[in-house]
Amino acid sequence: MTAVTVPVAAGATPRRIGVGWRLAIIALAWVLLWYVLQGRWVLESGVPAAIQDWLQELYSNVGTGRLSNPLFVYVLTPITTALTAAFDGGVWVTEQLGWTGVTAIATALALVWAGWRMAILTAIGFLCFGILGLWDESMQTLVLVLISVLLSLIIGIPLGVWSGVSDRVNRIMLPILDTLQIMPSIAYLPVITLFFLIGPAAGIVATLIYAVPPTIRLTSVGIREVEPASVEAARSLGATSRQVLTDVQLPMSRSTMVVGINQTVMAALSMITIAALIATPGLGEAVLGALEILDVGAAFNAGLAIVVMAIVLDRVISAASRRMGTRRARNARNVVWGIAVALIVVGAVLPAVAPSTAKWNKAWIYSTADPINVAAEWIQQTISTATAALSEWVTIWFINPLESLLTSSPFFLVIAVVMAVALVLGKVRAAITAGLCLVGCVLLGLWPDSMETLTQVIFAAAITMVLGLVFGVWIGRSPWADRILRPILDAGQVLPPFVYLVPCLALFGPTRFTAIVAAIIYAAPAAIKIVGEGIVGVPSDTVEASRSVGANRVQEIVKVQIPMARPIILVALNQGIVFVMAMVAIGGLVGGGGLGYDVVKGFSQERFAGVGLAAGIAIVLLGVALDRVSQSAGSGRRQEPGA
Repeated sequence: MTAVTVPVAAGATPRRIGVGWRLAIIALAWVLLWYVLQGRWVLESGVPAAIQDWLQELYSNVGTGRLSNPLFVYVLTPITTALTAAFDGGVWVTEQLGWTGVTAIATALALVWAGWRMAILTAIGFLCFGILGLWDESMQTLVLVLISVLLSLIIGIPLGVWSGVSDRVNRIMLPILDTLQIMPSIAYLPVITLFFLIGPAAGIVATLIYAVPPTIRLTSVGIREVEPASVEAARSLGATSRQVLTDVQLPMSRSTMVVGINQTVMAALSMITIAALIATPGLGEAVLGALEILDVGAAFNAGLAIVVMAIVLDRVISAASRRMGTRRARNARNVVWGIAVALIVVGAVLPAVAPSTAKWNKAWIYSTADPINVAAEWIQQTISTATAALSEWVTIWFINPLESLLTSSPFFLVIAVVMAVALVLGKVRAAITAGLCLVGCVLLGLWPDSMETLTQVIFAAAITMVLGLVFGVWIGRSPWADRILRPILDAGQVLPPFVYLVPCLALFGPTRFTAIVAAIIYAAPAAIKIVGEGIVGVPSDTVEASRSVGANRVQEIVKVQIPMARPIILVALNQGIVFVMAMVAIGGLVGGGGLGYDVVKGFSQERFAGVGLAAGIAIVLLGVALDRVSQSAGSGRRQEPGA
């Protein structure tokens, strides 16, 4: 039989099957093969858990060799001792100063650096710590954050400068920073406890790892964004490379570096609460303790203190950066310094003169725990039937089928499907990376748990993107909607993840659905804000042109704004997946199962330390695979004709 070819008109190109159709074909082929091969070549646990046994043996050997191994004796143990001493010393200073001294010093610093408004905000914020009945815990958290941020700046700024002036170093640093930022924070903890035990030292190291990337990245970006003409002008005047750096590049990149410092502070405050899992004291420990006994009010009360601290630090740093470099009248400057010195002297001397002022008076405590518990109990009694029905319906109709598809398919079929998706989206390297990461999950003996976690991530990321598109388009098109939702989104981003878990647990019980809801709450604000920025960035003349040809509101959104904002929307997808991955892992604490539960089990029982370490590695591998696939979606789609 002779093959029949369809002639193509001159100058025309054969029409390619769209990306959406190709993905649909892959999904259909997957479902058909799953139906045919169901029950065959299914891994119950992965390969024989040789790596888990090796990790368990490594954990035991590290413990027994801690007193004799030179790495511990001369490096890690002194670091642990120094960090613990720094924390204990900082807490001792806050105890000696009392609430009056600490509040006065913080207010004086805010006054000098950021102005009157920020000084008032700082004073109110620190008073709130006492009013909420969490002064001691707040000071412990503040000391941990200050130590972590100081170390992040000491390490991050020089590395950022080096990366900014050297292309070779920048090429080396970028993949390291990408890995650190996409790695779920809970995945750090098993490895850190292996070398630094549990306690404040381990919490500081974990926070340092999580918080240092923004400083490095934004310092490098700031230096690279300095106008080349300014650098060349300095060199033409005979400036050396060091003078160009100190007199031109660093001053001109100062605003970007301050943004990096601000992001580092927020990251440190977020991570220091999660570090409560490894016995790091402070507000995170209060939230975790409330989570263990399902005390919604106590968790909310501690979470509120963390939010207050985040707002104070964020606003003061931002205001200080705006005032940097501005000059004030000499008389005004003298008045400000005089008031600041008076505040410090009075606040520091008062506890010595009147020791009773060093401790916050219990009569001044007005905790929100009891009212919140009453409200939570009423809500639970009122809508618990509805929330239980919703959880069951979503689990039966969506979560279970997707999990069955992933866990009942042969592992090599799932790996092939993920690689095919990455190839369709446009990146061969991403496909290879994703495939190797999934093979790693098999070798770690955690394939079923990895697929259970992947199920939750896929479902939560899908809902997150729906919310991101709906509300992101809304705030991008409506200034008043942006004004209403922006404070809610900001609060959602700074509220510690643990705080989400308690009300979700009270409403939905210890299930996978609870972990998914908490992940959506955690990830949605970032996705919404990024999509909103993309919609705002669409040129107004393009929107006006669509209106002039008769496009209605829906057509403007679907045909103009969303297509033109697609690169930013794909960034929102990538960030949504990263945030969801981080929170789903933490969801192991509330019945989420999967890799998160394995990590928590490794913390709580030493005989499962190998499983916990393997699960931490598997979380990283799964996160890298998802990140590479979502990133390839962005770059691949932009390379298509007409994209």
